[in-house]
Amino acid sequence: MSTKDFLEKDYYKALGVSKDASADEIKKSYRKLARQYHPDANKGDAASEERFKEISEAYDVLSDAKRRKEYDDARSLFGSGAGRFRSAGGPGGVSFDIGDIFGGAAAGGAQGGLGDVLGGLFGGVRRPGGPRRGADVESEVSISFLESIDGRTVALRKSSEKPCQECNGTGGRNGSMPRTCPECEGTGRTSVGGGSGFAFAEPCRNCKGRGLVVDDPCPNCHGSGRAQGSEVLNVRIPAGVKDGQRIRLKGKGAPGERGGPAGDLYVTVHVAPHPVFGRSGDDLTVTVPVSFPEAALGTELKVPTLGGNPVTLRLPAGTANGRTMRARGKGATRKDGTRGDLLVTVQVAVPAKLSAKAKAALEAYAEATAGDDPRAGFYEAARSDRG
Repeated sequence: MSTKDFLEKDYYKALGVSKDASADEIKKSYRKLARQYHPDANKGDAASEERFKEISEAYDVLSDAKRRKEYDDARSLFGSGAGRFRSAGGPGGVSFDIGDIFGGAAAGGAQGGLGDVLGGLFGGVRRPGGPRRGADVESEVSISFLESIDGRTVALRKSSEKPCQECNGTGGRNGSMPRTCPECEGTGRTSVGGGSGFAFAEPCRNCKGRGLVVDDPCPNCHGSGRAQGSEVLNVRIPAGVKDGQRIRLKGKGAPGERGGPAGDLYVTVHVAPHPVFGRSGDDLTVTVPVSFPEAALGTELKVPTLGGNPVTLRLPAGTANGRTMRARGKGATRKDGTRGDLLVTVQVAVPAKLSAKAKAALEAYAEATAGDDPRAGFYEAARSDRG
């Protein structure tokens, strides 16, 4: 991401959220727009593809708290957009060009511009005609609950721009090389009058901001040097991944231009719920029904584990409903390779219907324990004004 991108692009507007939007609001808006403009859902639609890249780039910055702060600080410091401001006054007028500030080395090459300072924050300044980093690519994958615990390798089809095979990325027919744009001298930007003695920079219309022109365009990519392509990647989803987690695969995005590095691939993982097991951090959870006699008298309780053999836990006599016990090492896989625990919650099952024999036994039990009041002191405590 170049410094110029941070200053010129309105990422909040791209995602349709306010500048004080929460992380959840940003995520919700991004998911909605990503589904709407995803290339797989709009095959052959160049406008949707460009919109998808725009919202992906915006989410990449705004979803990262550190990068979002850097972005906000930069735009607050330099205003809502960057540009070139040249005084067109008479003698003694000052020539001031923000492009010069971000333009790397000063005359003589002995000292760097402000872009060298901000480059450490925003990932470097892109020089005209120099290497260009490839775009980041977004994808989604759905896996089962068990696969999220043990991990899985999935095949993903990635659609992105890549160098045109017919011209080898030059943009010229049969691989002929482009030449430097004579209008912008390779900068990709030209100055236009803005009134009041100033001029503003805009993308060069002759080369469309590329800094290069092609005399005989390639018929496949029409001179852009880029073409839409797809490939299948085998992506390893790590063990212990959580629902909604976003995995970054460095260098697996769109290829760069002119020797620039490839972008990154971001994979959002959706985990299907399990009918029995749940999750709490690195621990798994399960609720096991027991009968009243088992809870009152105690028993050996067989508990299922996810994808493994059951374990046996000792249920002590007098176990209360809702008590949680722990089966160590039967939970989700942690980053260090160890596993969390299985948290087993006891739920006393109350029968909906009773046989005559069972009813008589319970009535006898009720008579035998008539002196035991489980609510002793309860009402007094409720009437107390002490906290």
